[in-house]
Amino acid sequence: MDVTLHLAQDPDADELLGRSPLAALVGMLLDQQVPMEWAFKGPRTIADRLGADDLDAHDIAARDPEAFAALLSEKPAVHRYPGSMAKRIQQLCQYLVEHYDGDAAAVWKDAGTGKELLRRLEELPGFGKQKARIFLALLGKRLGVRPTGWREAAGAYGEPDSFRSVADITGPESLAKVRAHKQEMKAAAKTAKKASSS
Repeated sequence: MDVTLHLAQDPDADELLGRSPLAALVGMLLDQQVPMEWAFKGPRTIADRLGADDLDAHDIAARDPEAFAALLSEKPAVHRYPGSMAKRIQQLCQYLVEHYDGDAAAVWKDAGTGKELLRRLEELPGFGKQKARIFLALLGKRLGVRPTGWREAAGAYGEPDSFRSVADITGPESLAKVRAHKQEMKAAAKTAKKASSS
């Protein structure tokens, strides 16, 4: 895995995401309730604070939870909810150590089908159905991980030439399109909620 991603819109952070399977998973995990760039910058910030060039699942899984939470809470905080996110990242790393010997890439390396890969992603702590589908689309569209039926398994996120999620971001222009799509979705959901309550 060594590609250039443009999710954090920060060269150092994006470089790490493009070469580190664990950094990409952690970035995806952090991508909720904060701007996308902030979430995907998180893995680089964590690695820097650990004095490391990459994230290590064994190392993170074994760390004292309070100390790890404090590390994420340092200013600027890695996430709006650094304490709960520190816990989630440790749970993810513990799961990877237990099931994949700490190798994040092993989650997708030998997955024979898109359906199987989606199942594996959904089993990861902190990954619900939607997050798993988006990450599957990211793997297929940006990282060249394309088991049979990956687009179908990713659902709408797997559609070519769409601007629905982080899987579709290749630079500032596509980021703006994805952001516009998300705002349209939020507005539509709000309208539907109003209609159903009146």
